[in-house]
Amino acid sequence: ALQEVLRPFDEPDPLERIADSLHLHMAYEATRVHRRGEIGNAILSRWPITSVFSLDLSFGRVEKRSAVATEFSGTTGPLAVVATHLALVDRTRSRQVRSILENPRLQGPVILLGDMNAWRRCKATRTLERELVGDTETTWPRTFPAARPVLALDRVYARGARVEEIEAHGSAAARRASDHLPVVARLELTEELD
Repeated sequence: ALQEVLRPFDEPDPLERIADSLHLHMAYEATRVHRRGEIGNAILSRWPITSVFSLDLSFGRVEKRSAVATEFSGTTGPLAVVATHLALVDRTRSRQVRSILENPRLQGPVILLGDMNAWRRCKATRTLERELVGDTETTWPRTFPAARPVLALDRVYARGARVEEIEAHGSAAARRASDHLPVVARLELTEELD
């Protein structure tokens, strides 16, 4: 999952180039148009994506936000993966989380990942911990700023799956590529998918 992906108007698309060179399936949702191109969220997957839909998470005119949701089919049923970049304001972030959790298309197993913009516990993170993590205590890796991470903004939440391992990838290339370190997680499905 990638946030704030710039797909330029007048240059080759780096997202398509990455997907093509790594033989990955791609889903993308534009959040806003910048003078140089579209900016949005993306999911790259080695597994075929069976459906893609967007969630408008803009609760005001100032800050445009969205999520891209993908579904994958397996022998045991569908799994949804949602990539987002939540708001900076606590109240808005809480409304965005409610909107995601109450979406009728996201009622089975779901993995929600991205920049949650929560540097402390707030109503949104408490809701995510209660509804998508359960009783498990997760220590989120510090990811921001990439040069010297002090805040754990980038997270992976799951319903119908358990986060077994999660860590920040702190290579020199990762520190140059973004102001956030990427997160690598290993999950195990805990519910049989209907």
